[in-house]
Order: sequence, then structure tokens, then C-alpha cells
Amino acid sequence: MRKIILITGGQRSGKSKRAEELALSLSPTPVYVATAHVWDEEFRERVRRHQERRGPQWTNIEEEMHLSRHDMTGRVAVVDCVTLWLTNFFFENNDVDQTLQTVNAEFERFTKPDATYIFVTNEIGSGGVSDNAVQRRFTDLQGWLNQYIAAKADEVILMVSGIPVKVKD
Repeated sequence: MRKIILITGGQRSGKSKRAEELALSLSPTPVYVATAHVWDEEFRERVRRHQERRGPQWTNIEEEMHLSRHDMTGRVAVVDCVTLWLTNFFFENNDVDQTLQTVNAEFERFTKPDATYIFVTNEIGSGGVSDNAVQRRFTDLQGWLNQYIAAKADEVILMVSGIPVKVKD
């Protein structure tokens, strides 16, 4: 049976840790799909800390864009994170409508098989409005994608200071 869980929240709210704990409670051998493009040494260190936190029971996949290349049938998969995944598409094509259409279609292809999908995303629109036009376009895009995934999700969890708050069950 297919199940989609969305975990959202602000930076350093405990989203990834919660997703990993949830995945391990559902499977002894979950899959971790890392969508990050490593831009610099600070980010490389952040990725290393995330990897260190996970043990050998995890299957790790690095996939910046085309999640549907990987068949998750029967597995529990954490996709961390939607924001970085979306960024990879947005850098390739700065058109908001086209990017949203492309990412929505890729989401549908990836989540078609029966599996448990745990998506981690950011609530970047909860802060102030940027004075940068590109950032505002991306914030809108992120909000629309979050809404799309939340509508498809069976569960939505908002992380607040390390505390999971059920939004949709």
C-alpha cells in the first residue's frame, strides 16, 4: 500500500531527525534519498553530519533531480529534501510555471509504486519577504510545491523546535 508523509518546518526544527526516526520505526532497512547538490565545504560538512547520524541499515541514494529512476516498491524511503530537489530544477529552468509542472510530474512518477515515502521540506515562506526577485519567485514555487505534496500526503507533520505537530492524519 502506498503512503506519503510530508514533514515540514523551519531550518533546524528537527525535520530530518524526525523523518529518520519515523523511517526506522517502519522498516529495519530504510532508503535515504539525498537530493542535495554539494555547493561548498560548509554544506559538505552538513551532509557528512547527516550521513554520520545514520547507520549501516540505511541504503543511501544520491539523486539531485530524477527520483523516479529509483524504484522504491515495498520500501520505506526518506527524501531529504524537497527544497534542495526543487532548487536543482529551478537552477536549470528559472521559469516558475514550467518548473512546478516538471517537478509535480516527477513527484507523480516517483510515488506511483506502492511504498512509504517520507518527504522532508522547508517552510521558507514563513519568514519575511525577500527584496530579491529570484528569491521571491523561488519562495512562491516552494510554497506551491509544498501545497501539492501536502494535498497528496496521507500525513503532514509540522516540526516546531524539535516537536512534531500533526497537521494532517
